[in-house]
Amino acid sequence: MEGGLAYGTYRGLFQPHWAGPLAKVLVLLLVGYGLYQNRHFKSLYPVLLGLLLNTLVIFANGGHMPVSAEALKRAGIGEFADLLRTQGDAVHTLLDEKARLPFLGDVIPLPPLRKVVSPGDLFILLGIAGVVVEGALRAGRPRLSLRRKALRVLVFLSLVWLLLLGRG
Repeated sequence: MEGGLAYGTYRGLFQPHWAGPLAKVLVLLLVGYGLYQNRHFKSLYPVLLGLLLNTLVIFANGGHMPVSAEALKRAGIGEFADLLRTQGDAVHTLLDEKARLPFLGDVIPLPPLRKVVSPGDLFILLGIAGVVVEGALRAGRPRLSLRRKALRVLVFLSLVWLLLLGRG
């Protein structure tokens, strides 16, 4: 949904000033519902914290996530800064001196993944990895050996890593 609105803004179908906030509200409602339905997973609490941090910075900046041009350059995707300068999109805005809570924006470059993330994103990833581990340990027979549990966790984390690499 968020990606569709961002793409539509890039293609000129939607105006960034309303598409970004709408995308965020829809995502927050769906993710909030999912967190509520899975509240028995204690590993989701970092996801909730990350979501709250991202929500705080996004709404403090008019419904858009501020992105550091320097972090984009260090991540190997500096051309995205030019796109934000000229066109903008529904989700992001270029971080400047007017940005509120800039330290919570997308300021952390991840060059191997060609991505820039926020502190909130790191909490979300930590929580998702925790849910994978928690789910892997709960799944299956209660009599799994420690070795089989460790193997199951390794397989699940490898799948998550492959999915993250595939999004780049």
